[in-house]
Amino acid sequence: MRFQLGYVPLTDAATVIAMAEGGFAAREGLRVELVAEPSWATLRDKLALGLLDGAHILAPLALASHLGLSGPPASLIAPAALGRNGNAVTLSLPLWEAMRPDGEALPEVARALAALAGARAAAGRPLTLGTVHPFSSHTYQLRRLLALGGCRLDQVRLVAVPPPRTVESLRRGLIDGFCVGAPWNSVAVEAGVGRIAALGVDLAPDCPEKVLALPAELEERVPPLLRALRAAARWCGEPGNRPDLARMLAAPRHLGLDPDLILRGLAGSLQLAPRGAAPRAAPDYLTLGEEVLAFDMGAIDWILAEMEACGQFAAPPAARAQAAALPRPDLLAA
Repeated sequence: MRFQLGYVPLTDAATVIAMAEGGFAAREGLRVELVAEPSWATLRDKLALGLLDGAHILAPLALASHLGLSGPPASLIAPAALGRNGNAVTLSLPLWEAMRPDGEALPEVARALAALAGARAAAGRPLTLGTVHPFSSHTYQLRRLLALGGCRLDQVRLVAVPPPRTVESLRRGLIDGFCVGAPWNSVAVEAGVGRIAALGVDLAPDCPEKVLALPAELEERVPPLLRALRAAARWCGEPGNRPDLARMLAAPRHLGLDPDLILRGLAGSLQLAPRGAAPRAAPDYLTLGEEVLAFDMGAIDWILAEMEACGQFAAPPAARAQAAALPRPDLLAA
């Protein structure tokens, strides 16, 4: 049985990549072909139009596509999550220096960022912040960071930047900061163009992140794929496998990066600034493993609430009923 699965180059695509390349799919008699996509919008459209059999995709975007809020409408199922956390907010070094936060604690950073964002908005020069897609936990985490400091999301200019383009966009001054998943925050720090200001796990712990989504009509083909996914997730969740996993993800056909940069996120040891700062230990920064595969209505309710808070969607009861068809934990448990 053949599956063509799309993904965007990120560390939390690990379980899907390991499933295909670690022999787990083959043991179930499956041939999984991986397709790296340049952006979430491209991946969303290919999934909705039947050009992919499934995808590693933003949980809010999967729901937005399923509800007809983003791109071509699609009837999807999402039987499994692919990880927890993994995002961070990175700001340009000039912006960080202009903020002058009183400390590195989240409330102090939020107040300094919000104060500068408010001043820039009042002067008609709003900060430009990158998010990977409007329907993403990254957008919701940026909103939470600004709100913690007393600023609104509409006081900044929010633009969508594909994850692999975030660092270059920051380097070129096209954006003042971004929220993105691993390893791109570490890449910005290593390149000397950014400073990690806040971790997603601190802004919205264990929020729904990526899921495995497939067209609903493929439901009957899913069981062997999910067995392979569970086995791959168990392997990815073992700390002793992290160096091998980092090397697998670092291959040119996937992320094309130094494995050590990927390992920082996997190990939860993050260099926040380019020059001389001690790494921050954040063991929950990105969590992989079989225990994170559950995706249920609790996650859907969280996403719907964040959509409403951002003004993206006012969910009527009928929409919630439609949304309830997206998560399929019963398929994972079978």
